Amino acid sequence: MATVELSNKRIILKDYVTGYPKEEDMVLVTSTIGSKVPHGSQAVLVKNLYLSCDPYMRWRMSKPVTESYTTPYTPGSVLNGYGVAKVLDSGHPDFNSGDFVWGITGWEEYSLITMPQALTKIKYTDVPLSYYTGILGMPGLAAYAGFHEVCSPKKGETVYVSAASGAVGQLVGQFAKLMGCYVVGSAGTKEKVDLLKNKFGFDDAFNYKEEHDLAAALKRSFPDGIDIYFENVGGRMLDAVLLNMKVHGRIAVCGLISQYNLTQQEGVHNLFCLVAKRIRMQGFIEPDYRHLYPQFLEMAIQYIREGKVVYVEDVVEGIDKAPSALIGLFAGRNVGKQVVLVAPE
Repeated sequence: MATVELSNKRIILKDYVTGYPKEEDMVLVTSTIGSKVPHGSQAVLVKNLYLSCDPYMRWRMSKPVTESYTTPYTPGSVLNGYGVAKVLDSGHPDFNSGDFVWGITGWEEYSLITMPQALTKIKYTDVPLSYYTGILGMPGLAAYAGFHEVCSPKKGETVYVSAASGAVGQLVGQFAKLMGCYVVGSAGTKEKVDLLKNKFGFDDAFNYKEEHDLAAALKRSFPDGIDIYFENVGGRMLDAVLLNMKVHGRIAVCGLISQYNLTQQEGVHNLFCLVAKRIRMQGFIEPDYRHLYPQFLEMAIQYIREGKVVYVEDVVEGIDKAPSALIGLFAGRNVGKQVVLVAPE
């Protein structure tokens, strides 16, 4: 079949961003893309179905000033991130037309993936494909590895999760409950607090925006202290947690969303607690644990099928809505995992 040109809507980064990103920092343009992979290439052409909005993308919008685990975006180029797609044409032996895949793809309707080895073929399609942007994708593995591998949890321990209704936090809390831990989460609205307690099964939750003294709020929730803190926020939240950790507590640092849009990051003043309480605090990123994905996938699929874990998504329709959806993460507008539906399955 001859190659035809497909109309392709794309989201382009206008320029490096300082402070909070705005919708106008990302521009919707329309171009074309060939319907076949170049002859002799091992690339894969995909139709993007779902795009994932993730906090780490904010770092990539900034002019690089410090070393990071991700490469910055290039102004004038299409954004990229995790997504779910359908293979339209392939020059790679591991992928065939009609396969569903998840991995890094462009923020556009169609993408030519020149490094398809970074894609993962979707094995189970009896669950929503959008789950591979969340519970069955990068956030799910981050929650699993961060909690089980970094935190080394034990039954009966006390666990605190910040940004607990988000893509990762909602899973950490449920994994902790399945282990027999006592779990408290924080979120920024009454709706999210109710979700934590009534849908995700947290033992308790509080609205951090209503607390003038976070350290006192944590003392109220954990009168005997916190064994494990799953860190998604940073700043004054981390400062308050340090005062409430138990001796030999563990902190897994997954993200610091309160700091991503600041030109000058907040200081943390209670770090001596790391010494006094012999706390282990470790940062981690999901790619370091990619080798665990097969065993994680089998566990997560079983949990979903048995109803042992639930997952909440916040889905917007249309690639034109992607910039607003991404920005909404930093204002706490999303309830659950933020997903952009680009095209129907």
